[in-house]
Amino acid sequence: MSATPLDALGGEAALLRLVTRFYDRMETDPAVHALHRLHFRGHGLSHTRQAQFEFLCGFLGGRAHYRERHGHMNLREIHAHVPIRSADADLWLQTFDAALQDCAMTGPVVERLRATLRRAAHKLVNDVPDWRDGAG
Repeated sequence: MSATPLDALGGEAALLRLVTRFYDRMETDPAVHALHRLHFRGHGLSHTRQAQFEFLCGFLGGRAHYRERHGHMNLREIHAHVPIRSADADLWLQTFDAALQDCAMTGPVVERLRATLRRAAHKLVNDVPDWRDGAG
């Protein structure tokens, strides 16, 4: 069996460390507050931390925890209720990049992951009414 991108990152333990660092940054960095606020409605960050880990695990070729739990891995469906603007996508990507740096994750697999996440994040931009602007 060939190694997966998850294996190249260091396996589930390394991915969990990355996801934890990402959400720690989201909760503590005032510059990321707009993203943090998107989690004030719905299940909250504790749920999102676990869901992000489960999704990325399967996305990177490991066990498909998210699919096992939810029956799919459709990013647009997962985020259909979330108001996501271009600035939100960019901020998410910047925060994820910073978490990768914090975890000293580098190399070809990380660069491919970054490129894939950039495409995915910008495909999630939508016109769902943004309750953060006070209108909802």
